[in-house]
Amino acid sequence: MEPSLDVAALVEAHHAGVWRYLRYLGCDRALADDLTQETFLAVMQKPFEYRGSREAAGYLRLAARNLFLVHVRRSKLIKTVEDLEQADAAWERAHADDSDARQRALNECLQTVQGKARQVLDLQYRDKRSGEEIAALLKITAQNVRTIVHRAKAALKDCIDKKLGGEA
Repeated sequence: MEPSLDVAALVEAHHAGVWRYLRYLGCDRALADDLTQETFLAVMQKPFEYRGSREAAGYLRLAARNLFLVHVRRSKLIKTVEDLEQADAAWERAHADDSDARQRALNECLQTVQGKARQVLDLQYRDKRSGEEIAALLKITAQNVRTIVHRAKAALKDCIDKKLGGEA
């Protein structure tokens, strides 16, 4: 018997990638949010055999793409399916084999984050605390938490860009 699919772990690992893929295909933020949720709902209704992160990402992109196509056909947003095929192929070329490199770069860059910024990032992303909870724990304002997160994410992005040779 197959072990059951851990949907929560799947969502946590692939949510951002599916959302970015949908934005790349041309969705606005709201539509990308909706279709990303629909993608994971579809997986919950009809689970697939998990064969690793790369295969899962491909399966989720395919599911998201199909949902996007349904939306496109209903709304006539795109001229031809060939445009979508070209966009999909470009995405594959741009993101082939780079997820491991990105993860390594992120891990290395995270090691450079120190002090209050490290505390805030750990509380927000590792411990899943809200901005208000973090502010109360660290005795700072919620606005200060948002500023720290914004600056830390910008610094991490710059660090990752440098490590990947400016391709991120």
